Amino acid sequence: MGIFCIIMAGFGFSLMSLFVKLSGDLPSMQKGIFRNIIAAIISAIPLFKHRFNITTPKSKEEWAVLVGRSIFGTIGLVLNFYAITHISLADSSIIQKLSPFVILILSYIFFKEKMTNFQIGAVIVAFLGVMLVIKPSGSGLISTGALAALVGALFAGMAYTCVRYLGTHNISGEFIIFFFSLTSTLMLLPYLIFDYHVMTFYQLSMLILAGASASIGQYGITFAYRYAAAKNIAAFDYSQVVFSGILGFIVLGEIPDFQSFIGYVIVISVGIVLVLRSK
Repeated sequence: MGIFCIIMAGFGFSLMSLFVKLSGDLPSMQKGIFRNIIAAIISAIPLFKHRFNITTPKSKEEWAVLVGRSIFGTIGLVLNFYAITHISLADSSIIQKLSPFVILILSYIFFKEKMTNFQIGAVIVAFLGVMLVIKPSGSGLISTGALAALVGALFAGMAYTCVRYLGTHNISGEFIIFFFSLTSTLMLLPYLIFDYHVMTFYQLSMLILAGASASIGQYGITFAYRYAAAKNIAAFDYSQVVFSGILGFIVLGEIPDFQSFIGYVIVISVGIVLVLRSK
């Protein structure tokens, strides 16, 4: 279930990145607000439907982690949107894929989740496969957009580690998603009030679709780390790269070269091997 959820998250987030890119040159915080408003509305539906079975934080520590998840997630979201706008989807994706390594390190520190040599090797091989797909340029790695993606990956890893903690304490995923979407919207709202940029109908439509796609990704990632330890599913987070390549070809006309094709094969092969080995 954890593997399935994280693959669905990769599909949702790849759609979100595409729609954010298509929304044009809008401020990253404004994109973040509209993304979160849509996600809050969508996440409120299952929250209300299952309201009698929702488990909320009880202790101060659990509330602190939930708030931390919202803060880290919001910072990571804005930085990621900035990176998507200012550098290519390929470069921003590969740098963002550093977040699973942050999750693995933090999971080892806080949850004592040890990794086998095989799992460490599998994640490294999957990362090398992603490098073949993305081929980040030297100039891209030192640009402000790439720096934003790098710091955003760090905060994303911290946010997902908080999700993992809340999942181990049986906090309902519906509540985690709604709380993050609502809190993040409130955090960014002052910027919208004082520096709103007029949008076209097309731009608004793209941000609405980005919010809906983000909800798919958010539900996927939240339940993935609730159902499984990070070390068991981290490699599958690279499925987003495969989805991004497919969407890039269909929507943007990007055709992967032979090196990228080899990268796809490596990432998918590592995923299959991990599934078979876990069985």
